[in-house]
Amino acid sequence: MSKFPSIGVKTAFIFLFLILACSGRPERSSHLIISEIPKQVTVPVFVLIDSLTGNNYAITSKSEKGEIQIPFQREGNRLWFNWAPQATDRNIDYFIQKIPDFNTDQPRLTATKINGDLQLSLEGKPLISYRYEMTYPPVGVDSIFGKSGYIHPVRTPKGDTLSRIQPPDHYHHYGVWGPWTHTQIKGHQVDFWNLGDRKGTVLFKDFVNHTSGNIFASLEAVQEHIDLITEKEPQLALHENLKVTLWNLDRPDRYMFDYTTTFRTPLSSGILFEAYRYGGGIGMRFTERWHSGNSSVLTSEGHDRSTADGTKARWCIVSGETADGGGRSGILFLSHPNNREHPEPMRVWPIDANEGRGDLLFEFSPIRNKEWPIRPKEEYRLKYRMVVFDGEIRSEEAEAYWQAFANPPKVGLGID
Repeated sequence: MSKFPSIGVKTAFIFLFLILACSGRPERSSHLIISEIPKQVTVPVFVLIDSLTGNNYAITSKSEKGEIQIPFQREGNRLWFNWAPQATDRNIDYFIQKIPDFNTDQPRLTATKINGDLQLSLEGKPLISYRYEMTYPPVGVDSIFGKSGYIHPVRTPKGDTLSRIQPPDHYHHYGVWGPWTHTQIKGHQVDFWNLGDRKGTVLFKDFVNHTSGNIFASLEAVQEHIDLITEKEPQLALHENLKVTLWNLDRPDRYMFDYTTTFRTPLSSGILFEAYRYGGGIGMRFTERWHSGNSSVLTSEGHDRSTADGTKARWCIVSGETADGGGRSGILFLSHPNNREHPEPMRVWPIDANEGRGDLLFEFSPIRNKEWPIRPKEEYRLKYRMVVFDGEIRSEEAEAYWQAFANPPKVGLGID
């Protein structure tokens, strides 16, 4: 059981008048009913809405301080905007208004292809990059370690790089990635993680889409898990759809991104993911700056760097010294309650890893304790969220972020 109490659920009734442009007069009005609002953290929320056409709208609220414009983003029939904690203690009237000069051509968050990376940026500052072209190892290192389909760099809001690729001790480590390790296909073992074993790999195939906007930027990519030891030629063992979404939290020291992997096997025999301490889920190799003396780990169950490995958690804070030595930064990892084996087992490198240096690798590993049969014609999904921060995140704030991820605010549309 968690050592932290659940955040109290509070229902707020927020009246939202939808003013559609028609000779300058409102055509109809609606209100939103929002419940299960987190008290401490800003989170994105959406309402299903089909009545608005076009993008030339703005959400505004009126208070004693005047009218405030609130950014929003359309995604199909979803209208996204940020819910800030300071708004939870009182009712606020919100309005959606037609604004002819509202600028939608320059979104705050962008998804841009640059030199083989798809960069997700906030106000022109690259924060995370997805590598879709091949990256090869240094000269003199076996080309089998070449790879595409991973996230690097991951930067903090202030610009510190937290991820690392191709460290000499493990050339197959690639920033943020999630290959499966010990698997069985028709009785032979395939390893998609340890590239040097020449048994398997995971590569980028194609983009489904990518999106820019004022609340989020996202990418959706197809990745192929390839079995390299079949008798005749390599075969596709897993088809993966990876969606990465960068969220703007409207604060200078925080942002977050979601990592959702959906996968299936085209093989009639299926695949068995063997129980192993590494594999799948989501893993990250951290910057070479961090070692046993300047980094730390804290899990939802109270474990630290020396005790976290092999335990289960809903969330885990991994942090360390900033590049200039003057502060802290890090990532809060969140596991969704629908994930297999949630709270999820973790792999956290021991504090004396790499000949005592204490380099850091973190992973949520849903197959650490129990094998996972992947059956043909079935779809599987794992969802993670990462809050990247400068400064510190304390356990109470981490729990609030997890509660918002696990039990997002519910938004209903009422008609007046």
